[in-house]
Amino acid sequence: MGAYRADDDYDYLFKVVLIGDSGVGKSNLLSRFTRNEFSLESKSTIGVEFATRSIHVDDKVVKAQIWDTAGQERYRAITSAYYRGAVGALLVYDVTRHVTFENVERWLKELRDHTDSSIVIMLVGNKADLRHLRAVSTEDATAFAERENTFFMETSALESLNVENAFTEVLTQIYRVVSRKALDVGDDLTTLPKGQTINVGSKDDVSAVKKVGCCSS
Repeated sequence: MGAYRADDDYDYLFKVVLIGDSGVGKSNLLSRFTRNEFSLESKSTIGVEFATRSIHVDDKVVKAQIWDTAGQERYRAITSAYYRGAVGALLVYDVTRHVTFENVERWLKELRDHTDSSIVIMLVGNKADLRHLRAVSTEDATAFAERENTFFMETSALESLNVENAFTEVLTQIYRVVSRKALDVGDDLTTLPKGQTINVGSKDDVSAVKKVGCCSS
């Protein structure tokens, strides 16, 4: 029971979505970050999956609820419900398959159509361990990220390279956005009634500041 309480003890809960073509390694990025696991057997995720992990930012506990598109991407049937309430996104391509990088633009448009403009986006070039097969240069991806005003990192879920950094950076940047927004609400935060939820995006937002003094039912 005590362990459950500890797990539920967080200051912020942020929904982050993983998007990108099928087979770029989204599920392995998720499992590497949340469970430190990697599977060589690539199997398509069925249904929508999400996993959670908490990290510390400043003196706050930030809990990430990370959603995986779960193979729907090949049917282009990702629904608005998948994006609803997301305050961060990792847009993943495979550095060895140029077409997955070409499709990033389409993913970005869909993401921006469905989310708040303050969403934090990280472009992720995964499978960077396959150096001899590289088809997308770091320079091209960096240029794209700068043009589109997103963050960018190359990762290897296999070698555990930059996976932690990519997620942590996204969560830290979301935290900065939310902290600034909270300040915009009123310079004097003591004026906020206890138990108020500060929404980041739409009104049915799952990503919110945890209500003060409420306990888990």
